[in-house]
Amino acid sequence: MQIVFISVGKTQEQPYKEPCTMYAGRIARYTTFSWKETADIKASTPAEMQEKEAALVIKMLLPGDCVVLLDELGKSFTSKGFAQYIEKKQLANVKRLVFILGGAHGFSKTLYATAQEQIRLSDMTMPHQLVRLVFLEQLYRAFTILHNEQYHH
Repeated sequence: MQIVFISVGKTQEQPYKEPCTMYAGRIARYTTFSWKETADIKASTPAEMQEKEAALVIKMLLPGDCVVLLDELGKSFTSKGFAQYIEKKQLANVKRLVFILGGAHGFSKTLYATAQEQIRLSDMTMPHQLVRLVFLEQLYRAFTILHNEQYHH
């Protein structure tokens, strides 16, 4: 299974770049993994920004993708529960599992309609730079759990 992580906007703050790159490399030891970032978008209204972001993201999707939005209204998991979620996707022969992190104003109706699922990382609001790091670490943790490695203890 290939996993793709699409984040709207670039990871700009230096303290986040290095650990994000590190976790992306660690994830790639377990599965085909890619992390794609869209260009930063400028718009006059939040709704316009959401639509422009959606257009960029949709260009990155392929037919048959299992699309999951990282969204505050999504289902929450424990780390072990998220590992089981990944394992179920593997067993279901999902070819490409695509996780999408939206911009500061969330997702457009277009992306909600495109996605099959939504996952919430936390009940708390976090900066998008930090969400990237938290998601990549949890994805890496899920694979270490599935492989019975000592990272998660």
